[in-house]
Amino acid sequence: MSTPTPEYFNRELSWLEFNQRVLDEALDSSVPLLERLKFLAITASNLDEFFRVRVGGLQHLAARGNARPDPSGLLPGEQLQAVRTRVARMVHDQYACFQDDLEPKLAVAGLKRLRPDELNTAQRRHVRQVFESEVYSILTPMAVFSSADFPLLPNQLLCLCVRLKPPTDAPEDVRYAILPLGPGTPRFLTVPGDSGDSYLLLEDLTTLFVERFFVGEEIAECVPFRMTRNADVSVREDSASDLLAEMEVVLGERRLADCVRLEIDVRASPTLIRFLRDAVEVDAADVLPLDGPVDLSAWFQLTERPGFEALKYEPWPPQASPQVPFDQPIFETIAAQDVLLYHPYDSFEPVLRFIDEASRDPDVLAIKQTLYRTSRDSPIVTALRRAAERGKHVTAVVELKARFDEARNITWARQLEQAGAQVIYGVKGLKTHAKLCLVVRREPQGIQRYVHFGTGNYNEATARIYGDASLFSADPDLGADAAAFFNAVTGYSQPQKYRRIEAAPFGLRDRLLELIRTETELALDKQPARIVAKVNALLDTRLIDALYAASQAGVEIKLNVRGICCLKPGVPGLSDNIEVISIVDRFLEHARIFAFHHGGEERVLISSADWMPRNLDRRLELLIPVDDPACRQRLLRALDAYFNDNLKARRLLSDGEHVRLRPGDADAFRAQQRLFEEARDAVAAAERERATMFEPHRPEE
Repeated sequence: MSTPTPEYFNRELSWLEFNQRVLDEALDSSVPLLERLKFLAITASNLDEFFRVRVGGLQHLAARGNARPDPSGLLPGEQLQAVRTRVARMVHDQYACFQDDLEPKLAVAGLKRLRPDELNTAQRRHVRQVFESEVYSILTPMAVFSSADFPLLPNQLLCLCVRLKPPTDAPEDVRYAILPLGPGTPRFLTVPGDSGDSYLLLEDLTTLFVERFFVGEEIAECVPFRMTRNADVSVREDSASDLLAEMEVVLGERRLADCVRLEIDVRASPTLIRFLRDAVEVDAADVLPLDGPVDLSAWFQLTERPGFEALKYEPWPPQASPQVPFDQPIFETIAAQDVLLYHPYDSFEPVLRFIDEASRDPDVLAIKQTLYRTSRDSPIVTALRRAAERGKHVTAVVELKARFDEARNITWARQLEQAGAQVIYGVKGLKTHAKLCLVVRREPQGIQRYVHFGTGNYNEATARIYGDASLFSADPDLGADAAAFFNAVTGYSQPQKYRRIEAAPFGLRDRLLELIRTETELALDKQPARIVAKVNALLDTRLIDALYAASQAGVEIKLNVRGICCLKPGVPGLSDNIEVISIVDRFLEHARIFAFHHGGEERVLISSADWMPRNLDRRLELLIPVDDPACRQRLLRALDAYFNDNLKARRLLSDGEHVRLRPGDADAFRAQQRLFEEARDAVAAAERERATMFEPHRPEE
C-alpha cells in the first residue's frame, strides 16, 4: 500500500469531482427541467469518455504490475479501486436523479416515457405496427453457442442479450443470442396519446416483441447491455511512413480494443451476467448494473424536442460585436485596431468571415491555419478549399491525432489535398493544439500579415456553447511570430525564438514560471503581487510548486479551474493565499486567460494550453500577450466576473470538496449572465451612437 502525498490531489478523482459538479446542475431544481436533463446526459457522456481514455490506461498499468505512483502517491491499482468506488456512487446518484426526480417531472410537463405494461390497446397496436414495419426487418439476432464465438460488437452499441429456455430433453443446453440495436434505429419511438409527447424506448419495444425473432422458442430473459472499449490506442509515429494510413489503422484497432466496462440492466440474472463477463473478458469489478435505461447520454436528443421551450433556458443569442462592422472589410477593421471577442457572447461569425474574405480577396496571397477539431460541415474547410482552388497558397496543419475526431480530420485532409492545399499532419511526437490563422495580404504599402489567435477550436458549432477568447491583430511582431511558427511546423527548422509569443513544448512553461517568479520576488520585496488565472485543468507539478512558493511569499493567487485541479488550496503553510473556484453553467468554460500584476504593469495573456504536462511537453501550444488596452480590460473584466460569481461558482477546499457559493447578504451575481449582458449592452450602445449620427446621401461617382 502506497502512502498518499499531501501536496497534490489525484488526477482521476479530481476529474470525477468535476463530473459531480455537472451532475449537481442536473440536481438543481432552480435549473430549467430540460436543461437539467441535458446536464445529466452530459455526465453520462463524460463518464463514457473517462472510461475509454483514462480507465483503460489504468487497467493496462495495473495489469502490468506498474509500481510507479502518481503525484498524489497512489499506485495504478489503488487509483482503479478508488475510481470504481467513486463511479459506483456517481452512477447511483445519476439514476436516482433520472428515475426519482426528472422523469416524474417531465411526465407532468408532457414528456413521458411509457413502459410496455402502460400501453393501452390502441397504443399497443400502433407500436406493433412500427415494430413489424421499421424494426423487425432491420435488426438481426446473432446466435451465440459459447463465449468463443461471441460477435464483435462496436463500442458502446446498445444491445439486447437474450437467453433462451433450454429444451426439456436437454436442460443443460443454455443458449444465448445477441440482438444489436443498430445506430440506424431511433432510440425514442413517439407513441400517440391523449396529451403531451409520450415515447417508448427501442429496447422496450424490441423486448415486447422479441419472440418474433425466435419462433418456436421460449424466452428466459432479455436484458439490455452495452460494452465500452478502451480508446487508449495510439500510433507509433517514429515508425509511421504514412501517418494518415496509420491513423486509419488506429481507428480499426479501437473497434477491437479490450472491454473496460460492461453496463447491464440490474434485472439480469447471475447466469446471464457470467456469460457476458466471460464473453467480453471483463472483471466483475468492471460490471455496472444499472437500475434504469442503459446509456443516459442518449437523452440529450430529447432536450432538443420542439414545443418545450418553457423547460429550457431563456435564449442568450451570440451578439454581433460592434468592433467588427459587417459593412466594412474585416482587414480594414483589424488594421485599425486589435479586436478581442469573447465567445459565445460575441458571435463567432467574424472568425468565419476572416477566413472567408481571405479566400475571396484577390489581394490575399496566402492563408495558413491550424485545424484541431472542426464541425461536420465546416465552412472554414470549405473556404480553405476555395482559396486553394483559386490559386492562393494555402497551408493547413491538420491534426490527425485529435482524439475521436481522427476520422473527420482524415476526410478534411484528403479534401484539402485534392483542392491543391499544402497539408501538414503536424510534428512527429507532438499534437498540434495551437489555434492560429495567418493571412498574408498584398497592400499598397507592402505585404501585411493579419492573425487570429484563439483559445478554442475552429468550430462554429461548439463556439455557440463554449466560452473562448479570440484575438485579431495586424501587429507586425505577432504576424512575424505566426509566420515563424508555421515555418517551424511545416519545415525542418529548429524551434524559433519568438518576439512576443511563446510556444510549447519549448518555452511556454518557462515563460509562465518566469511570470510566477516575478510575482514571488515582488511579494518577498513587500510589493503588491497577484496572479489570476483561468484554465480548464491544473496538473503540472512544476507550475503547482511554483504557485505554492508564490503563495508562501505572500502572492495573492486566484485560480478558476473548470475541471481537474491537482493543486490543494488553503493548506496552512503551503497554499494559504491560493483560492480555487470552478464554474459550471449553461456554457462550457473553455478559455485560458492569465493575468499577472507585474508591479502595476498588468501582463494579460491568452493561451490554447491548459496547465498539464501533456499540453506543455507533448503538444504544440501558444501563449499570446494581449497588450491593447481595450482588449486587456475586456479580459480583466471577465476574470473579475468569475470571481464575483455567487450562484454558479464552487470553491475548492483543502480536502478536495467543492462548496457551492451562495449570495447570502450580497446581491446575486452570475458570471455568464453578466458576460452576456455586457456583450448585449455593447451592441445596444453602438446602435444608439449610430442613431445620433447624420449620414449624408452622396451622388454616385
